[in-house]
Amino acid sequence: MSEQCNGNCEGCKQNCNNPINHTPTVSHNIKKVIGIVSGKGGVGKSMVTGSLAVSMARKGYKVGILDADITGPSIPKMFGINQRAEANEFGIIPCLTQNGIKVMSVNLLLENTEDPVVWRGPIIAGTVKQFWTDVLWDDLDYLFIDMPPGTGDVPLTVFQSIPVDGIVVVTSPQSLVSMIVNKALKMAELMHIPVIGIIENMSYALCPDCGKQINIFGESHVDEEAAKRKLPVLSKVPFDPELAKLCDLGKIENMKKEHISQACSAIENLNCH
Repeated sequence: MSEQCNGNCEGCKQNCNNPINHTPTVSHNIKKVIGIVSGKGGVGKSMVTGSLAVSMARKGYKVGILDADITGPSIPKMFGINQRAEANEFGIIPCLTQNGIKVMSVNLLLENTEDPVVWRGPIIAGTVKQFWTDVLWDDLDYLFIDMPPGTGDVPLTVFQSIPVDGIVVVTSPQSLVSMIVNKALKMAELMHIPVIGIIENMSYALCPDCGKQINIFGESHVDEEAAKRKLPVLSKVPFDPELAKLCDLGKIENMKKEHISQACSAIENLNCH
């Protein structure tokens, strides 16, 4: 890809090997677009995104995942997707998971999934935008967007160019929770995006012998932080070695425990607004 490429191929005369170059804009019917965000990395946001998608698909909804974490994509691996995405004269065809969830990620366009994406910010942001405009999502009930951490170019591009119906903020029970939540919420407020609620990931662990709850990161403060902002805590997700193993094996759709049922209900209730 050319250093001068800005991700906008309209009128471009360069042959810069942009993996989504010269794809026409397509139309689709997506009922709800949900962003999964966090003010920092390392909170398990992609695992939450994958779990939400699996749970909603099990309810009978048509679901898709737009992996907007261009430089650190992990959604394809979680779902065991190894093939590359294809395209036709109408646009890019998203890959399907075993149970029919549609997925688009930059890793599905690379010749080698272990190659780093060393692109400048405008190119990355343009790629995410094209994942919305040029992918054949067709009819979906829910499209989940796995955002990169922080409040940089990509979240800004998503909020400005994609009609996001609401966001779920993912955090962990560390002392940084206030800062993490504040950053994400203030950006959502600036962009006038509704906040559905907060999911606390890695909230606790259960002793395999006695079942006692262990607060590995110390006492959680998510309830008081959520109360300050009059937001619901949608779920407190524990450490789940079985789920982590399934993600590593590309079999997240085989997950047995659903720790995020309350979050799914809140997302469903968006239909009432």
